Amino acid sequence: MTAQTYDPRQDAGADEIAMTPAACGHVQRQLAKEGAKALLLSLRESGCNGYMYDLSYLERELDDARKFDFDGVVLLVEKANWPMLRGTEIDYVTEGLNSALTFRNPNAVSECGCGESFAVREATA
Repeated sequence: MTAQTYDPRQDAGADEIAMTPAACGHVQRQLAKEGAKALLLSLRESGCNGYMYDLSYLERELDDARKFDFDGVVLLVEKANWPMLRGTEIDYVTEGLNSALTFRNPNAVSECGCGESFAVREATA
């Protein structure tokens, strides 16, 4: 058996977002299940640390959003959220019986103990 290593930093710079093949596969299945065209990654103020990731499946693309295409998987980020999400790496991780999308955000400076929310450093455009 061989192990395959994926380093999303090879695919994304500071002005990009990366998505691992595992995350792409998961999102592609969810888009098909929902009958959606794109996944919107946004933030909402919540939790004890400030922000939470918010995912929405959309039937159409937004005009005022950054668009990323990962082999047909369309990810959108609203421009207002871009300074806090730039450089984020999205992965799909399975631990035991649980599976979830995870986010490695270089802009996050702290996370709450339960992992539901995070704080970001001062946003720069």
